[in-house]
Amino acid sequence: MDLERQTRLAWDAYGTHHLRRGTPLTEVDQITWGPAADGPGDGILGDLRGLRVLDLGCGPARHAAHLARAYAAQVDGVDASPSQIERARTRYPDVPGLQLVNADAVEHLGTAAPYDVIYSLNTFHFLDPHRLLPALATALKPGGRLYFTVLHTNSAGDGPTSTVISRPEILRLAGGSDLTVHMWVLTPELWEDLLMQYGLRVQGITVLDAPQEDNNASYRLFQAHRPARITARPRTPKPPVAHAAVGVGAVVFGPRGLLLGRHRLGTRELPGGTVEPGESLQEAVVRELAEETGLCAEPADVRLMGMLLDQVGDVVRITFGALVTRWRGEPADQPDESVGDWRWWPVDALPPDLFECSAQILTAWRPDLPIDHAPARFTFISELPSPTTA
Repeated sequence: MDLERQTRLAWDAYGTHHLRRGTPLTEVDQITWGPAADGPGDGILGDLRGLRVLDLGCGPARHAAHLARAYAAQVDGVDASPSQIERARTRYPDVPGLQLVNADAVEHLGTAAPYDVIYSLNTFHFLDPHRLLPALATALKPGGRLYFTVLHTNSAGDGPTSTVISRPEILRLAGGSDLTVHMWVLTPELWEDLLMQYGLRVQGITVLDAPQEDNNASYRLFQAHRPARITARPRTPKPPVAHAAVGVGAVVFGPRGLLLGRHRLGTRELPGGTVEPGESLQEAVVRELAEETGLCAEPADVRLMGMLLDQVGDVVRITFGALVTRWRGEPADQPDESVGDWRWWPVDALPPDLFECSAQILTAWRPDLPIDHAPARFTFISELPSPTTA
């Protein structure tokens, strides 16, 4: 059984326990971020009126209901535990603006409309950051805000780790029984690095300690945001091998959006690669598309847009941007390829971790896209008419 599923089952057992006990739910008039009542409250969230807000791991949804009522926000509360959502729906059956969803957080983030604000109270650390953060970054609108609390030191004094691994923690129930959950208890520096890796920027970290002298529990409240513009990872300064001085990048755009894959280095990029000896640019696009994604196209389906000329150190880079107008099949990961996880992305919700060369091609294709990248010279070209139509 994977660790996240084991933790979901534990939280469902926790919710079932309280349903059977009929544990009353007291109302809140402020967000309770940490173990003490002296945290920053609602004020840290900024103006929420009329915004789309997500409570990630809402539990019985007391805070989500409070925000919907107090600020007329459109608040979604999502939780993977059916029993926790049952508790929430029983307590808040008809709060205007509140929607309660029983779903895996990452699956919900992948299907919901983008949010202005996402917050999470002590549930962020129950999900693998490498699964959660890329989905979360793209579910935030450009300029959107993120707030979450994570465990730093438990009540026994066990502190965080500087590696991305989980550890077991005990969830104690009234009546004396215990449940085991698994948590990613990471140093603030590691959390900040992970957030930056997936295109989010940290604006502040607040220390939240337990008020009791004999309780070592301490949490960290992170304030982060998704920049309004998309930044691009620069090229490597390593010179290309002799036959790889010319490359191609393919824009594959259809009803479901723009096709991008994730490189093993973490960036999102267009299908493409180097031109092999003896092949035309169109043939290179067709070959790379098939090798990386499994999609089939014909050279006649490839329209060259222009030549990208940029420089990294003393190395001149030449890449041809191309638009694939027709293809067959469904994109899928291919064996031994460095790029996979192919997905269709709406052009108004592109991921924040684009490879620089792909970013340059995309802004040549669509200058209106809010993408920041190193300057490059893009020369537009027109294909010559074929001899049969000349």
